[in-house]
Amino acid sequence: MLNTWVVTPTCLPLVRRRCHACASDRFRASGKFRVNANHKALDAWLLVLCTGCGDTAKLTIFERANVRSVRPELLDRLHDNDHGLTAELLQDPVLQRRNRIGLDWDGAWRLDTGGSNHLDREVIDVSVRFAARIPVRPVRLIAEGCGLARAEVERLIAEGSLVSAVRLGARLSGDFTFRFKR
Repeated sequence: MLNTWVVTPTCLPLVRRRCHACASDRFRASGKFRVNANHKALDAWLLVLCTGCGDTAKLTIFERANVRSVRPELLDRLHDNDHGLTAELLQDPVLQRRNRIGLDWDGAWRLDTGGSNHLDREVIDVSVRFAARIPVRPVRLIAEGCGLARAEVERLIAEGSLVSAVRLGARLSGDFTFRFKR
């Protein structure tokens, strides 16, 4: 029987970016947007606040975009400061590259295993699903889900009791499966 584990975000991740006012390198998303219109051109930014000094920085969503090229529902969500849009945009690789930022997911996710009644079986087949693109090492997820130490999980991988089609030691942000034999 296949068990499904889900990695879900619990809050917005911190934004890794250097603050120009202090030595901090972490910002938190305020959930607010700034939209500016200049004739037929629109600019939009996501506002982030420095965790050290509280200074505001802007992450560019689009610049000098023609009014007709912006979807009306996107513009409505920007004007409404839609929290869901904030989460979507922070995970957008194009926005991350454009603004030269990274995301810090420490403490911003949880693993839902559906209970521990599957841990007493001889063979456990698990499918791990990600509700958002959260980079995490599968070794950490397996250790947390099975109640083992990470060193124990790495030992099980080395002896072949824990197998998967993906590298379990590297960071992943996509779905994968594994089999655990006792």
